[in-house]
Amino acid sequence: MRTLDHVRKMVAELEANRAAKPKIIDGICGNIARELSHMRQRALTANLGTLPDVAGQLAIVANRAGTGINMKVRALADGVNSMTIQLDQSLKMAHEARPEKDTDKEKPKS
Repeated sequence: MRTLDHVRKMVAELEANRAAKPKIIDGICGNIARELSHMRQRALTANLGTLPDVAGQLAIVANRAGTGINMKVRALADGVNSMTIQLDQSLKMAHEARPEKDTDKEKPKS
């Protein structure tokens, strides 16, 4: 959740700096791509469904050259919203899951 909030802030920063020098924009995009790549790796190890796929695709969008800044900002904002929904749903399912029962308690004693 913290990484997702950090990425959301960086996307907002990118949107606010649309008219900045290309070097500044490329720096922000590089930071976003790095954070999303790290998030993808952590989500893969945590087995969070399609969240790693979305994070990987957004990292590619953030790093892609040749696309307009408006298109990048829009795609990243939509992707972050999608990841927020997916992560909230995953956390909700994890909290609602029943704890595993101990096998020793289930075995009748003889």
